Amino acid sequence: MTTNTNYTKDQETTLTNDYNAKEVSNKDFVAAIANTMGKSVKSVTAKLVSLGVYKTEAKLTKTGEPVVSKKDLVARIEAHFQFEMPSLAKATKVDLQALSDQLN
Repeated sequence: MTTNTNYTKDQETTLTNDYNAKEVSNKDFVAAIANTMGKSVKSVTAKLVSLGVYKTEAKLTKTGEPVVSKKDLVARIEAHFQFEMPSLAKATKVDLQALSDQLN
């Protein structure tokens, strides 16, 4: 029984080397290489993941700052006061952010 491979070893090597040397965003790189190889964007992304080289990029807010989760804000506040506050997780993110900013 033969297996049908979508990518040759040379293509895998090229993908890995080019990805590690890329100077553009993941989205731009994957779109360009997919177009070059005649593959879909999802196929190239899946192959990079299976090769263990694909790393997700940090999400940014509209202002360009990294996204901070409510969980992280609660942990920061609890660390400051040195005790757990389970109901704090139910507060709004805006209130948690304001409280966290006042602690620093």
